[in-house]
Amino acid sequence: MKHLLIISSLLFLSFCTSGQNKSYKKVLLLMGSRFEITAISANESKANAAIKAAINEIKRIEKLISSWDSNSQTSEVIRNAGVKPIKVDQELFNLIRRSKKISDLTHGAFDISYASMDKIWKFDGSMLDMPDSASVAKSVSKINYKNIILNKENKTVFLKNEGMKIGFGAIGKGYAANKALEIMSKMELDGALVNASGDLITWGKDENNKDWRIGISNPKEKDKIFSWLNIGETAVVTSGNYEKYVTFNGKRYSHIIDPRTGYPVRGLSSVTIICPNAELADALATSVFVLGANSGLQLINKLNGIECILVTDEQKMLTSSNLKLEYHKTNNQNNTHQIQIGKFNE
Repeated sequence: MKHLLIISSLLFLSFCTSGQNKSYKKVLLLMGSRFEITAISANESKANAAIKAAINEIKRIEKLISSWDSNSQTSEVIRNAGVKPIKVDQELFNLIRRSKKISDLTHGAFDISYASMDKIWKFDGSMLDMPDSASVAKSVSKINYKNIILNKENKTVFLKNEGMKIGFGAIGKGYAANKALEIMSKMELDGALVNASGDLITWGKDENNKDWRIGISNPKEKDKIFSWLNIGETAVVTSGNYEKYVTFNGKRYSHIIDPRTGYPVRGLSSVTIICPNAELADALATSVFVLGANSGLQLINKLNGIECILVTDEQKMLTSSNLKLEYHKTNNQNNTHQIQIGKFNE
C-alpha cells in the first residue's frame, strides 16, 4: 500500500571521496520507481558487474510479483480469485506468507489484499465531494488478509472471494532491494547501497571506509540538515505524505488509506523505519503510518532491533525509545555528495 508518500522528512545519504575506493552509481526506473544502485570498489569493472547483477535481480523479482504483467504468477492468482488455488514458486509463496504474518502483527494495518479496494478516493484534482459512508464501506469489503488461503504442502495460494486482489506495493521494493544487495555483497565489493525510491539498504562501508551516514532535513528547507543518523549494514525506509491530498470542509485527507476503514489516515507526515531488513522496514513504514503515532511507537518499541523516526502533521519529530540521533544544525553541505532518498508520488 505504498502509494504513500511525499515526506515531511527527507533523507539524504552523504559520503566523501577519499582513498583508493570509488563510488560507482546507476540510476534507472525499475518496478515503476526510481532505483539508485551504488557499488564501492577500487575496480570499476567489478563495480559495474555488481550493479548489472543487481538490476537483473530486480527485474526478475518484478516479473514474479507484478500484478500488471498478465503472465506473472501473481496475476494468475488474482484471475482465479474465488475459483481455485494456484500453485506458485516457493519464493512467492514465502513472500505472501511473510506478508500475512506482518498483517497479524499490525492487526491489519498492513494488508497485501489492499489491492482489492475500489478506488473511490481520487487525488488528481477531480474529486469534488466526500464519498458517502456506504461507498467507503463497500470499497474495502473485499480486503481481508485472512481470506488469502495458503497451502504449505501444495505451495498454492487461493484468494477466497471473487474480486479479491493482492499487490506488493508496500513490501515489494523492499524485498527487491534486499535481494539485489545480497547479490552485490558476494561480488568482491567493499560496500554497496540500493535505494528503491526510499527503501534504502546498505552493506559494507562507504567509499571513505566509514559507516554510511544519513542526514535528515525538512522538505520546506531542503538544504538544511538538522540531524544525522550513522548506520552500518542496515535498511532505512521512509514513507511520507506531503503533496497528494484533498481538502473538504477545511480538513485535509491524505492519499494514504487505512485498509480496515477505507478512510485516509491523519496525524503523521512521514515515517522512517531503521532495521536490518528492507522488506520488513518497507512493510512497517506503511503499518506505522496507518496505526498513527501512539500505536505505531508502541509497536516499534516492542520489536528488537527496529527503530523509527516519525514526523507529525504539526512538524513535531518523535523517535522510538532506543534511536540515537546526532543533532547539529548546519547549512554547510559543500563537502558532501548527497543522494535524496524519499518516496514521491507513488
